[in-house]
This record gives sequence, C-alpha cells and structure tokens, in this order.
Amino acid sequence: MLELWRLGYFVAVAEEENVGRAAARLGVSQSPLSQRIRELEAGLGLTLFHRERRRLRLTAEGWRFLDQARALLAHAAGVEQQAKAAGRGEGGRLSLGFVEGAVHAGVLGRALRRFRHERPGVGIELRAMRSGDQVQALREGALDVAHVYTPPAESAGLRIALVAEEPYRLAIPADHRLAADTHLVEARLDGEAFIALPERGNPQARAEWIAACRASGFAPDVRIEAVEPTTILGLVAAGVGLAMVQESLAGAAPAGVVMRPLPTFPLRMRVFAVVSESASAAARAYFELTRT
Repeated sequence: MLELWRLGYFVAVAEEENVGRAAARLGVSQSPLSQRIRELEAGLGLTLFHRERRRLRLTAEGWRFLDQARALLAHAAGVEQQAKAAGRGEGGRLSLGFVEGAVHAGVLGRALRRFRHERPGVGIELRAMRSGDQVQALREGALDVAHVYTPPAESAGLRIALVAEEPYRLAIPADHRLAADTHLVEARLDGEAFIALPERGNPQARAEWIAACRASGFAPDVRIEAVEPTTILGLVAAGVGLAMVQESLAGAAPAGVVMRPLPTFPLRMRVFAVVSESASAAARAYFELTRT
C-alpha cells in the first residue's frame, strides 16, 4: 500500500522537475529523496520519469500517476479537515432522538435553530423514538442526544437536564356531557373512558399517571392506547374517549374537541435532555443549548 508521504515526494519532484529543488521544497536531503523515487518506481513496476542531465520529465505513465496522486492527497487532506472539524464540534453528523412532547413544547425547534446558526457544518438526523428506546440507543452509541419523558433510573455516565415542563389539559369530545362544564371537578371523571399512551412503552409513566388521577379523585378507564398526540386528539374529536395532553397542544385541538384545565391534577408533562458524558463536542454543545 502506498504511503501518503511517498505520494507527496513524487508530486514535488514532478512539479519541480528537479530533485534538488524538490528536496529544498520538502525540507529533506537530495540523495534520500532520489532513493525514495526509485523505490516508488520499483514498487509500482513503472518508469515515472525520463532522467535527463539537469531535469526529470514525466513519462506518459508518470502523468497519469500524477493525476491520481494529486487526487489521493487532496482526498486525504479533506478527510483530515473533516475529522478535525468533527473533533471541534463543527462538522460530522448528530443523531437526535425525541418524543412528540419535545416538539410541541418548542424545545427541539429552539435548540435546533440555535445549533444550526452556531454550527452550520454539522448534519442533523432526527429520530422519533420512545423514551426507553432512546436511552438504550444512547448507551449503545447509536444516538447522540435523547429527548425523553422519563429520565433513566441509572444515570451513571450520563448528563440529564429538565428542559421543558407544562401542565396537562383535558381534551373532551364537544358532544360529551362534561364539555359544557367550564369549571370541571376532576372527581366527575371517575370511570370515564380515556385514551392514553401505551403502558408497554413506558410502564413507569403509566403508573405515575394513574397515581396522579387517583390523587385528583378519579380512576380512568383506559380503553384505547395511542402514541402521537395529534392522533389522540383526532380520536377525542371522533368521540372515542377523553384524553390528557400537554398544555401547548391546546391551540392545535381540532374541531369537535373542547379543552379544559385540570386545577388539582398534580402531574406535569416533562421533557428531559440526556447525553453521554463521553459524547462528541457537537453533542455536548447541542445538549447545553437545550438547557437555555
């Protein structure tokens, strides 16, 4: 395999057409340079130069090899610059996992807008994932930064920050008997059919939600599970059941949905940003932007 330094020696000699001038340009001795060129020709099985008294002229094979050598050196220089930029957090790619709540709360958009302004050379990949899957991918190195509802219980080697928090609102079908109740008492929700996030994806979150409902004086009857908030609101509009969504979604409720506050409901929608302590400079920079 050709070493890059040998290609650099060859290009210098080809451009100067003189070993002495090429040696001075490279800062090496003339005799070893001549020897390296002969070794290169022997290794390739080619005659690269016509040797005259004071001049070296490229052969036809030498001209073709010169084009290839310059291309290889330019590519190597580009790879080096890209690697250095990535090391400074100015290049490379960033893989970001997120839950829908991070989008609706504005956390993802704000951080991305600032990050793109500060580090335009970094490519971004967005991946909608459940909280538990994000944490696993983060630990496996398949994800750079996570945006989750539930922070990992085991935080060794991770940095975690609360980046969004807002209350929940109750979404009610417009033709439901409770829709006209402008001062809703949570106890009246006891036994009502609800649409909720899947328990399988985050059993801890489901348990916390059920406990909060009971603390407010009612027990929900979960009939349907759905992931995306917009899907949940569509189901509410269809009269399938009630649902709780984060407050920032109130303005996005479709026709046929009435939104009501829940004054005594203790649970709040929270989004956490998570990054590995050994993450890249770009990932650490993005994580800091989610916190401000």
